[in-house]
Amino acid sequence: VQLQASGGGLAQAGGSLRLFCAASGRTFRSYTMAWLRQALGKEREFVAGISGSGGSTYYADSVKGRFTISRDNAKNTVYLQMNSLKPEDTAVYYCAADLVWGGIYSPPGSYDYWGQGTQVTVSS
Repeated sequence: VQLQASGGGLAQAGGSLRLFCAASGRTFRSYTMAWLRQALGKEREFVAGISGSGGSTYYADSVKGRFTISRDNAKNTVYLQMNSLKPEDTAVYYCAADLVWGGIYSPPGSYDYWGQGTQVTVSS
């Protein structure tokens, strides 16, 4: 599986951005997909995850109620809609795929595949 993330950019606090992650391969729906982020000088952290069918979603407390993860298995794409952005959301955002997902506390090293990252910058 190859992942290509896009959609990052600059937004003002309170604004919105939508991230996209396009996947190659015919087994996309077998993978739990997740978005993680890494701010400058900080460790990579889980943001949101979605089951292979799309029926279950998971969020970090810091983004719950503001971010929405979704997927379209027909298009091999996962999305992250980010609303009510805050300066502390500034980070490089990565999409990742895991065939056997260990949950929101899975260490970054446990994911099977990674996209290249897309920068999100939120100004105050």
